[in-house]
Amino acid sequence: MGLNHYSKDVGADELIHAIETDGYAIVDELAAPEVMDAITAEMGEHIDGTAYGHDNYLGKKTKRTGALIARSPASHALLQHPLVMAACAGVMKKASRFQLQLTQIISVYPGSPAQKLHQDETIWDFFPFPLDYQPQCSLLWAMTDYTDENGATRVVPNSQDQKGRRYSLEESLPAEMKRGSALFYTGKIFHGAGANRSNGVRRALNATYCAGWLRQEENQYLTTPIEVARTLPDDLLKLMGYQMGCLGMGYVRDFEDPLVTVRDPSTVAPLGIALLQETAAGGNAAVAAFLSDIDE
Repeated sequence: MGLNHYSKDVGADELIHAIETDGYAIVDELAAPEVMDAITAEMGEHIDGTAYGHDNYLGKKTKRTGALIARSPASHALLQHPLVMAACAGVMKKASRFQLQLTQIISVYPGSPAQKLHQDETIWDFFPFPLDYQPQCSLLWAMTDYTDENGATRVVPNSQDQKGRRYSLEESLPAEMKRGSALFYTGKIFHGAGANRSNGVRRALNATYCAGWLRQEENQYLTTPIEVARTLPDDLLKLMGYQMGCLGMGYVRDFEDPLVTVRDPSTVAPLGIALLQETAAGGNAAVAAFLSDIDE
């Protein structure tokens, strides 16, 4: 038995249902080889200069190279891929908004042992999120073919509802997939890098998204220099966190939209109930009702 795969033409609703039901979904060859070539070329020198992890969890034969927004313009299309945006909105539908949590190239080198199986949402200080609240949706875009031999990420299907459980490596399955394919998974699913028993590097672009009210794992504001941020389109800036995360969270100075830090303030709409109601359009009925009440 293997993990479930879907065509790159899969509809958003079907994909969201799969992620919610199984905790993951693999979409085959969603990105063109040329895109992966471009990202590899842009990130090559940065990967070469990245140190290996300092412990077994990060991987003493694994490199994690970040700052893709600043370093790899070719990656921006993947980070904002329409199917990814739809999946994140659907999976994290109880959050008013979602944002980019981290970007990194994960390079697993030959001889790297298997990583301990874990849930990503524990990054928030092991906060006990309710089972029906998804704070996170993540992707691993295969930059090389993913095989059992070269350390394909291992997933425990349907493990998202098993709070307090521990899983052995034998209970997991390898997410084998072709270059350009994407593994979607929630922060609740147990997973981990497999052992690389091959002679080649297993490489992936890891893009993670989280609810707008949570702190990001990769600090997008410090990672991307302000002079680079000023050249980016508004949609990408908002995804990075230059937006209200929910209700009044994330404003700057005198209750101003975060975009004023990278745009001419006179071109940015002032914050008010109308804009906050737009923020709540992600599907949080309680927030929408609250805003409607206070605007009466």
